Amino acid sequence: MRVITAIDKVEVAGEFSVFLAGSVQSADVTEKWRTRVIKKLSDEKVTLIDPVWVHNGANLDYNDTRDTTKINKQVGWELDALERVDMVIMYLDEASKSPISLLELGLYAQSGKLVVCCADGFWRKGNVDVVCERYGVAQVADLDELVSVVKKKLK
Repeated sequence: MRVITAIDKVEVAGEFSVFLAGSVQSADVTEKWRTRVIKKLSDEKVTLIDPVWVHNGANLDYNDTRDTTKINKQVGWELDALERVDMVIMYLDEASKSPISLLELGLYAQSGKLVVCCADGFWRKGNVDVVCERYGVAQVADLDELVSVVKKKLK
């Protein structure tokens, strides 16, 4: 397994690649789902793309609208990576609003490469369910099932 983090060069040619979309990790708000997924896939031949921008162990605030260079670089990197990967897995945590994830859901609902895990308590679960049903997006019940879907694709 290889993990590419923002804003490293995304090279995935010849390797099965998965973008980790969804609720941004925050010790106070959301479960550290990306860490769990990475650990569960550590023995697999897969490239994971983790968009959380980390520097010296801390998430950087790239949403500072006063710094357009930083936000343009991050958002551009994410959009490029989303286009290049084979699969997009999305986890929507009930403790977060995840507006960017909802935007990505809309962008990739018709791509054929999205799988969604939306927690029962997520504030817009009904909307997510309708979009997934309408566009044939696979939904799973929990993180273990999300990992299982990735492992099945690798076989």
